[in-house]
Amino acid sequence: MNFSHVLSLLGGVALFLFGMTLMGDGLKKVAGSKLELVLYKLSGTPLKGMLLGAGVTAVIQSSSATSVMVVGFVNSGMMKVNQAMSVILGAIVGTSITGWIICLSYLEGSGGWVSLLSTSSISAVVAVIGIVLRMFSKKQGRRHVGNILLGFSVLMFGMQTMSAAVSPLKESERFISSMTAFSNPFLGILVGAVFTSILQSASAAVGILQALSVTGAFEFAEAYPILLGIGIGAAVPVLLSALGARTNGRRAAYAYLVLQSIGVILCAAVYYLADAGFDFAFKHTVMTPVSIAAVNTIFRVITAVALLPFVGAVEKLLCRMIRESSEERETNADFDRLDERFLRHPALAVEQSRLTINAMARKSRETLCNAMLLLHEFREDLAQKVEMGEDLVDRFEDKIGTYLIKLNSSELNKEENEKVSKFLHTLSDFERISDHAMNICQTAREIQEKKIQFSPDGRRELDVLLGAINEIVELSFNSFIEEDIEKAYRVEPLEEHIDVLCDEFKLRHVERLQSGDCSLGVGFVFNDLLTNFERVADHCSNLAIAMIELSRDEYDTHDYVIHLKELREHSFDDLYNYYAGKYPA
Repeated sequence: MNFSHVLSLLGGVALFLFGMTLMGDGLKKVAGSKLELVLYKLSGTPLKGMLLGAGVTAVIQSSSATSVMVVGFVNSGMMKVNQAMSVILGAIVGTSITGWIICLSYLEGSGGWVSLLSTSSISAVVAVIGIVLRMFSKKQGRRHVGNILLGFSVLMFGMQTMSAAVSPLKESERFISSMTAFSNPFLGILVGAVFTSILQSASAAVGILQALSVTGAFEFAEAYPILLGIGIGAAVPVLLSALGARTNGRRAAYAYLVLQSIGVILCAAVYYLADAGFDFAFKHTVMTPVSIAAVNTIFRVITAVALLPFVGAVEKLLCRMIRESSEERETNADFDRLDERFLRHPALAVEQSRLTINAMARKSRETLCNAMLLLHEFREDLAQKVEMGEDLVDRFEDKIGTYLIKLNSSELNKEENEKVSKFLHTLSDFERISDHAMNICQTAREIQEKKIQFSPDGRRELDVLLGAINEIVELSFNSFIEEDIEKAYRVEPLEEHIDVLCDEFKLRHVERLQSGDCSLGVGFVFNDLLTNFERVADHCSNLAIAMIELSRDEYDTHDYVIHLKELREHSFDDLYNYYAGKYPA
């Protein structure tokens, strides 16, 4: 095997991988988001989950893609870990279909009409149909079908190229003798795992093994441990998807590795112990692409069927391996309060909702405070806390909002109805404040990466606003959590002063830009911060107004603000002057 053969082999591998990717992407686009919806809705029992996982993976040609999708569902709380494991077991089986598709590339005819079944004929016909659909069809769906057919053709051609490139190895005694080393189970499993980890695809690894099998150098004893190792190596892309995931998301990702590893140990132990006692003659059978596809499928089916009844036990093992942080335990306890069984007892459900939305408020405030700290000193760990906090507040909004809508349809008395209305009116404000915290975090990152320096006047103005924002957040959030109406009345005068400060500071910043004291890059960043501060103050005002108006059995934000400013209730002028003196422009 010379250098040109090596290049042909690498080219064949590249075409094979590209064809498989093109075909898989086309299948995903044709199916659209329906596959995700099916996985989410119809994985209620372990058997259903496994069958769905196998079906979806057979369609999209990637167990990793299915498993990563499932990890995302678990991480967002849409699916439980035990549901995910049954789908993953199905994905382990479904990915073996690719090996059977690859077998089509080894169909050859001897002549006449039988030659129409040859690889070159099938690939040519499919490629022609694919390119016609891709280039001349106006409908997007047909163009995706064209991509699927083209991907299939490229995959077939890649397999042919690989097989042709390795064919000289049939005559190489060194290659044939080196294959016997893989009959060592530990070495074979290790090679299969490492090779698949590099390729990031079990289907690709099996395809390359099928291409090598045409040399006649692989016997069952050498191919079997490599196929076992391929199962373990396929877990790498799924594990990568767990980076930055929550505890249950990481558990779902590691489930792929644990399930495959247990399956490998089981299948290896049964075979090698039985072989030691009976000395199987078939272990010297020369492997072909078809026999490799068959062994791969049998191994995966045995793994899935054997482990399906023990999904609960594996989940317990994963819970011991990957433990929740104290913060996650606290968050899960908050979500557990929203038990649907409480809906039959409105007073209890309202109280549970109050405790949960208060927890959401605290997390939103903590996220904003962390973001503002980044403006003084940027730290990556703190920035990650802001990102995680914003994500958690989004989850709070989804959980609480859904629960409150269900609660609102119950029979509530006047006091309960007021509280539910207050929660529904203020829920989005807490969520939006965390969104602005994320915006401030991104701006702080930009300041750090671009090494932006504010002028002394600009720095002083930011410090004044930071102080005012901290106070309005404390006032509005505490008034909500403590149900303190007097604190709520202090919010609107401070919010109006913050609006005046933002307008004044924007004008001054334009003057500094015109005089050359500040650069244009600094100007964009400064304005972004002022806009986010102003929006945060607006949402704090919304919280306070909701508190005040709903306590009066009415809710009209616009009328309240006009009424408050006209009558100067609750010493509006005195409070405004107090804050104007405390936070001078």
